[in-house]
Amino acid sequence: MAKKLQADKWLFAATAGLALFGIVMVYSASAVMAEREQGSQYYYVVKQLIWTAIGFGAMLVAMRFDYQNLRNRRIVYGLLVLTALMLLAVFAFHPVNGARRWIKLPGVSVQPSEISKLVLAIFLAYFFEKRAGEEGSFWWTFVPCMVVTGVLALLVVAEPDLGTALMLAVVCVVVCYTAGTRPLHLGIAAAPALFGVIVLLIFVPWRLKRMVTFLNPWADTQGAGYQVVQSLMAIGSGGINGLGFAQGKQKLFFLPFAHSDFIFAVVGEELGMIGALAVLIVFGIFLWRGVRASLLAPDRFGMLLGIGIVTSIVAQALFNISVVLSLVPTKGIPLPFISYGGSSLVPTLISIGILLNISQYAGTTASDMEEKRRGDAATRRRGEGATRGHGEKDKSRLVLSPRPRVPASPRLRLSASPRLE
Repeated sequence: MAKKLQADKWLFAATAGLALFGIVMVYSASAVMAEREQGSQYYYVVKQLIWTAIGFGAMLVAMRFDYQNLRNRRIVYGLLVLTALMLLAVFAFHPVNGARRWIKLPGVSVQPSEISKLVLAIFLAYFFEKRAGEEGSFWWTFVPCMVVTGVLALLVVAEPDLGTALMLAVVCVVVCYTAGTRPLHLGIAAAPALFGVIVLLIFVPWRLKRMVTFLNPWADTQGAGYQVVQSLMAIGSGGINGLGFAQGKQKLFFLPFAHSDFIFAVVGEELGMIGALAVLIVFGIFLWRGVRASLLAPDRFGMLLGIGIVTSIVAQALFNISVVLSLVPTKGIPLPFISYGGSSLVPTLISIGILLNISQYAGTTASDMEEKRRGDAATRRRGEGATRGHGEKDKSRLVLSPRPRVPASPRLRLSASPRLE
């Protein structure tokens, strides 16, 4: 009999804790602004609560979905084509803050660049499993992975969104290295990629201005360095213990995007270094359990897919926190689970659902998985057989009695039902 498999409880608890903590901090960071701009202090937190509920529902569905079904060639390449088309579709919509990153639908916005990270992880895991034993081949294995990653990254850069494009590159490098790609091949790919990043930083005026501001944000505290300075002031004001929940001052129309990209600054101001370190510790637990579940996966596909998912989330969290602390140049990228916005939260929770499904098989073998599938299939067949048996038994007891026909009333007319538009 196949043993009952359970998802990693530590991984689930870390995810749930960060998401629920995000709801609380979104309220603290946005209440005053929401009251002034929308007429209700609960405007943003209610929307975040709705998106969190939708995300958890999608996560639970993904957790029950066998990740092995993603090994289908049509699914993998279909997701790649669909994602590329969505990344192209964003250019048909009006820009927001100078960038075309969203597909605007009635009542909802979709950000394809967030979806592209999961799709890239699925493709790389599938491709390297198919090329098992040939990971060292430059043209047969390495080049196709770089081409797919490069196409997705270039489409994201064109939005423009250099930060997410860098996250795609990080996912690709980590998965390729884990799969067994030669470091020399990664170095060959890194040279032109690094050159391209330098060109984008130097020859795009507003990016060059950000680089100069990063070197000395205090030189223009009311201009280019304003956001970084306000973020550092928030972090410094918090000290060890913080000012107390909802007692922060920088979020009161001083710190831009306090409820989204710079929400970690609000955490540092209100909860202090203790609260900020607690967030980092939870992300550390997430990294530990996620990597553990991936390495204990019963097959190569599950291992690489899990590593790709964990990398995309943890790397983005570290990048966001580094921006808030002015360790890297300012870039608008959300803090996973905590920043406001459903276009990032929902795809992230779906990714976690897949990772939790992988964790259910941690430490098992391929034969254990096959035994479990046969057991599930047998259970379904027994259930269907029992249903058919009861139906036939009830049907044999059914006796049809003649029923007199009732003449239709001349006043009754059957009219066509109105058509729903």
